[in-house]
Amino acid sequence: MTNTVPKPDVLPACPHFSSGPTAKRPGFSLEKLSTAALGRSHRSADAKKKLKEAIERTKTILGLPEGYRVAIVPASDTGAVEMCMWSMLGAKPVDVFAWESFGQDWVTDATKQLKLTDCNTYVGEYGELPPFEKARDDADIIFTWNGTTSGVRVRNADWIKPNPDRVVICDATSAAFAQDIEWEKLDVVTYSWQKILGGEAAHGMLILSPNAVKRLETYTPDRPLPKIFRMTKGGKLNEDLFQGATINTPSMLCVEDYLQALDWCESLGGWKALKSRSDESLGILTEWVAKTDWVDFLCPDADLRSNTGVTFKIVDPRVADLDEAGQRAFVKAMMKRLEAENACFDAAGYAKAPPGLRIWCGGTVEPSDVAKLTPWLDWAFAEEAAAL
Repeated sequence: MTNTVPKPDVLPACPHFSSGPTAKRPGFSLEKLSTAALGRSHRSADAKKKLKEAIERTKTILGLPEGYRVAIVPASDTGAVEMCMWSMLGAKPVDVFAWESFGQDWVTDATKQLKLTDCNTYVGEYGELPPFEKARDDADIIFTWNGTTSGVRVRNADWIKPNPDRVVICDATSAAFAQDIEWEKLDVVTYSWQKILGGEAAHGMLILSPNAVKRLETYTPDRPLPKIFRMTKGGKLNEDLFQGATINTPSMLCVEDYLQALDWCESLGGWKALKSRSDESLGILTEWVAKTDWVDFLCPDADLRSNTGVTFKIVDPRVADLDEAGQRAFVKAMMKRLEAENACFDAAGYAKAPPGLRIWCGGTVEPSDVAKLTPWLDWAFAEEAAAL
């Protein structure tokens, strides 16, 4: 079959659509990081000042409730979630909700690593949410706000009933700075710099409510805690950690990049401006899908679709009727073709997700580039489908 879709003649200004690390903010350059506190101890006055600034500005820009604490911790978002799971869980029953690969990691941690005795797990299929209505009012809760690999986000936190005797742990790594998070209902919130803000990897952000602090100071788990998981000293919260005295040595170059990403965020009007950019990009993709017969959203419910990691399935029968290996090979060939044209990088679906596409639309991605991308997707699909 001959391809009748013409090759586009306009490329996205930035062809980076990876879901992590994500595209750098517009106007980024390495030269702008020359103000970093390089070659200095992270305990030096200059470095500690920058670390403290990163913490305090995070509180302000996100609009965190009074009394919530912020720390920079090792091992990205994963490290932030796990240090709280290991430090806090076991005092109460636990309910874990998952609907994509990272949520499944927390299920594995809770059931196979921590081996929690009273732990209920609820797992939804890719593109769908689990049954939140089964959350117990007296149980600790673990869930992701936005499924990075599934393209599905929670609608709200109405299903979480207030209870000061439990903690609610939320992995919000692809939701922070892009979605309306109900902070007051959450006791632990985590994210990483390399998602919405296009920062560099390896650093996690940990946000604790006063209730989470109470759990740390009143509960000692019956398990060894590695040094990087320890947040208390002598039964009290290690307040230095929440003032910029990190557990391990941070990259001050990455810290500088994060601070400048916060500058950029504020220059646009704050996190709501980044949300608007993501919403605009999702709108562009929604219009494209409505007029395109070969692709559809992985998530059938428009109210639950992520505005950051936007996922798609190929519905054209020439591809949809192939086995999973054939579908993945087709997507890989599309990506190879797009990369060769410098039109799009890293937009294949996650390896453990159903075969398809995943377009990152976090705030650092220009909506205009998303609009320029869709004709290239149509062209690449048509080129590969013509060979089937």
